[in-house]
Amino acid sequence: MRLKYLTAALLLGGSFCLAQSADDPVIMTIAGKPVLRSEFVYLYSKNNTGEVMEKKSVKDYVPLFVDYKLKVQAAMDARLDTLKSFQKEFAVYRDQQIRPTMIDSSDIEAAARRIYENSRRRIDDNGGLVKVAHIFVRMPQKASEKEQSACKERIDSLYNVLLKGGDFGDLAKQYSQDPRSAVQGGELGYIAKGQTFKEFEDQAFLLDTGKISRPFLSPAGWHIVKVEEKRKFFPYEQQRPIILKYIDRRGLRERIIAQKIDTLTRQQHMSVEELLARKRREMTAKDSNLKYLIQEYHDGLLLFEISNRQVWNMAQTDSVGQERYYKKHKKLYRWDEPRFKGIAYYTRTAGDIKIVKTSLKSVPCKEWIKTLDGIFNTDSVLRIHIVKGIFKRGDNALVDSCVFDVDTVAETVRNFPYRSVYGKKLKKPESVEDVRPHVIADYQEELEKQWVEQLRKKYSVEINEQVLATVKEEK
Repeated sequence: MRLKYLTAALLLGGSFCLAQSADDPVIMTIAGKPVLRSEFVYLYSKNNTGEVMEKKSVKDYVPLFVDYKLKVQAAMDARLDTLKSFQKEFAVYRDQQIRPTMIDSSDIEAAARRIYENSRRRIDDNGGLVKVAHIFVRMPQKASEKEQSACKERIDSLYNVLLKGGDFGDLAKQYSQDPRSAVQGGELGYIAKGQTFKEFEDQAFLLDTGKISRPFLSPAGWHIVKVEEKRKFFPYEQQRPIILKYIDRRGLRERIIAQKIDTLTRQQHMSVEELLARKRREMTAKDSNLKYLIQEYHDGLLLFEISNRQVWNMAQTDSVGQERYYKKHKKLYRWDEPRFKGIAYYTRTAGDIKIVKTSLKSVPCKEWIKTLDGIFNTDSVLRIHIVKGIFKRGDNALVDSCVFDVDTVAETVRNFPYRSVYGKKLKKPESVEDVRPHVIADYQEELEKQWVEQLRKKYSVEINEQVLATVKEEK
């Protein structure tokens, strides 16, 4: 049974059926597969939004679109869509688009009512709600006997004022040491059992409405409590906005979705994969933008993987190819001004400046850092700070000062007061190593071009010019 479900999920997840209609004709056929006008328009419009720096005309966009489709087809032929990594990542994205649609406002409303009823029963069965105010005198947990006595005297004096007719709210504002409630005349609002200290709740729930407690001690300090109102839990309509915010804030929508999906799979005797696939078919049949959004992600994953294999990884790792490309296009890598190939370095002692220069005389440039680390940085205390590179004027102040005779103040490095440079000044690159990042970028472009040429020879491309002419230019 598992195998059947898995097979169905893969088939449904990776396939996109495109049905031609009079309103949505085939705009081109690539590798024998029709491409509908709606798909072309969707991607053309998306890639020519106001955020795009350089907008393309329809004519200029066509070859880009064709190359994109050819690469995706190459990935499909290479069965990259069967990779577990691809299937997992695509399924996550697909489900992110589909799962939220498995519920509607009625499901959220039902969940909100369940949360409300659970809260109402818990609170009403445990004494309901009490609206209270208090006057508070803070007492440190490790208060001395003198401090304890002073706090007791303070709360007793306030209680005596109340007994003589003093206004509870005015006294709370002036003397309560709970700053949040003091400004409200001691008002704490409604409390339920389990929200605060037991000593506090015992007094609040024992007193009748309008009554004032005698001073009592909690782990926080001394209190005098006034009970202002007792009631059952609030009505649903009053709590509904709060509960809906709670659902979103606590991420409960996903739990509601999971519960709904679980119910539907049991009722309809389907797997989760089958249920979501059916929902996707229903939604994409009504919404072409959603269909192409999901397909775009599907194809984008394939495009990334196939491009990495065919171009990007090759350009980065093929040192022989890089060398060959450099030798063939040497003229492209001339410098318009000299460069300094070497290091700018900073030491703790003056003597280490000379040691660097003598140590590197017979060492190849690519091994300089390793050599110096072995000499100077063998223990916990670093003796040298090194910046290696191929510097042009303006790249490094120390190099500018020492090599290019620029009147500038070289930067300092804390705890490394002595500084110098080592290397040589070049009018042009000596080898591919001197311009490798640029060579890699250009080599990548060449590999990309060669690959596309191969794809265009391998796969057929037919464009319906009449249908293409109906696509409006993006302004």
